[in-house]
Amino acid sequence: MNRSYLELHIAIILAGFTGLFGKLVTLNEMLLVFYRVLFSSAVLLILLKYLQRRKTNVPFWSKTNGLMLANGVLLALHWVFFFGSIKASTVSLGILCFCLTSFFTAILEPLINRKGFSIRNLGLSTLSLIGIALIFGFDSSYRLGIALGVISSIFISVFTIFNERFIHRHDTLKVTTFQMVGGFIGLGCIILLFTQVTDFVFQFPNTSDLGYLLILSLFCTVLLCLLLNNALRHISSFTVNLSFNLEPIYTIILSAIIFKEAADFTLSFWIGLSFIVLSIVLQTLFARASRKRIKAQALSELPT
Repeated sequence: MNRSYLELHIAIILAGFTGLFGKLVTLNEMLLVFYRVLFSSAVLLILLKYLQRRKTNVPFWSKTNGLMLANGVLLALHWVFFFGSIKASTVSLGILCFCLTSFFTAILEPLINRKGFSIRNLGLSTLSLIGIALIFGFDSSYRLGIALGVISSIFISVFTIFNERFIHRHDTLKVTTFQMVGGFIGLGCIILLFTQVTDFVFQFPNTSDLGYLLILSLFCTVLLCLLLNNALRHISSFTVNLSFNLEPIYTIILSAIIFKEAADFTLSFWIGLSFIVLSIVLQTLFARASRKRIKAQALSELPT
């Protein structure tokens, strides 16, 4: 459990760097994500093929492959809207929209998994929602960026809910690989369609963009997804999505240093941020207490 939380928070730190690449890469958000999943798929397929040779008893194909590919399309679309939000506003504002993920998860998870709503989860999500509302008060001029950020939060919420199922049934590397391949195929089809019906122009990355994309793919995609999928084996999708509300803190610090965005932060911004942190701390404490109760109950039921 402690290792899972460590993996989760390393993934969150890596995710904190992701938003910066949305500003640094000059390609539009569609091509940025296309190259991200392309490079990530290539690396993961090589790793998976190498491990398949060493583990001959692990089947490569299964009936859920199509579902994992489809879930990868949801992840790619999340990234497209996420980077679109950053390019239409600021790194800080775009990343803060991501905090809405826990709110949407608290609502969508019971509907998708056909279970009752959790008052505690809804309450914690409301804390985050209040924090985000206060933060949005510091600049209301980026409505398009906020709208794109909200859509990206819905996509990643649904993705994580379904991903939790796959992680409990399949190898982490296999799930991550199929997600990247699915995102590559899905986004490739969308780009092909766009080039036929719109004035969308396909571009190759320049030298600096290529360097940023390789770093983004290797560390902030492949390593991040492997750590995150490992964590999902022991931590619920709601806890993961709520914990990712810490991502804005890391990104805001970095963007304040690199892009000088700290001048836009007001008192309401910092109060809102404190609400988000409070919701994460409370959920972490609740999750640990719940694990202890389950472990104590299991020990008490052992035969003496």
